[in-house]
Amino acid sequence: MSSIVDTLTQIYVFVADFLAEHPNQARWRRSNNAQPAFTDAEIITIGLMQSVFGVATLKQTYRLIADNWGDCFPRLCSYAQFLSRLHGLSGIVGHLMGQAIAHHPMPGRLYLIDSKPIPMCKPIRHGRVRLMRPEGAYFGKSSTGWFFGYKLHLLVHHSGAILYALLTPGNFADKDEEVLHTVLAWAGGGVVLCDMGYQDKDLRAQLEVEYGLTLIDPKQAGDKRALVSSVRERIETTNSGLWNRFVDRVFSRSFAGLWSVIKLKMLHYNLCQAGMLG
Repeated sequence: MSSIVDTLTQIYVFVADFLAEHPNQARWRRSNNAQPAFTDAEIITIGLMQSVFGVATLKQTYRLIADNWGDCFPRLCSYAQFLSRLHGLSGIVGHLMGQAIAHHPMPGRLYLIDSKPIPMCKPIRHGRVRLMRPEGAYFGKSSTGWFFGYKLHLLVHHSGAILYALLTPGNFADKDEEVLHTVLAWAGGGVVLCDMGYQDKDLRAQLEVEYGLTLIDPKQAGDKRALVSSVRERIETTNSGLWNRFVDRVFSRSFAGLWSVIKLKMLHYNLCQAGMLG
């Protein structure tokens, strides 16, 4: 079993190598302190350790690192600086999600699509919730009932790797045309297994022509329904993996912060899928 120091090293090398190969990714920074002593690779490494430790917040992660592995980060900045810079690196984290599975075997063009609610509060607080309403949080309904917050729309390869994700207000339907066009454009042709919520025949025909995709739900599968349903369980496994990383336990107070943290959890998931982390 790898030690924490080994895991820190693996993550740091992965992130640092990517930033070294793509120096243009750091151009988001516009200040005199263009090359801070505490590097971007170190910031992202600590952020990813939240999923390694299995703790609910980034503050807990930061404190664990500072108290137990501070010698690995001799120039560790304050928590406030760490959090601000981590959210500023959200775009790079998105690129790292793709880099993590760049060499992961993904045979065939068979994809899965689904959505997952990201609630801002427990149902008992629906009558007075205000968190992130100005930033798009809204009421939506899932298979488990009403929630207030956002929806995470996922495109997953049947091998398990997350290919693309989109965060929308909770009232956006899974079959929303804008959502489907945005998500499925990343598939590059092939077959997409979906649930019974994607039955608009005209929209399916449009997607097939525009993106070379065929959407299949269990009802269409006929005598292969059991097989299709079993393959679709892969995305439930993905959702479960994200749940284990506290993806739907919200502590962020802004959309940018929420999206940044969710992407970190998906990046860790992809690193594990690719066998780069245990």
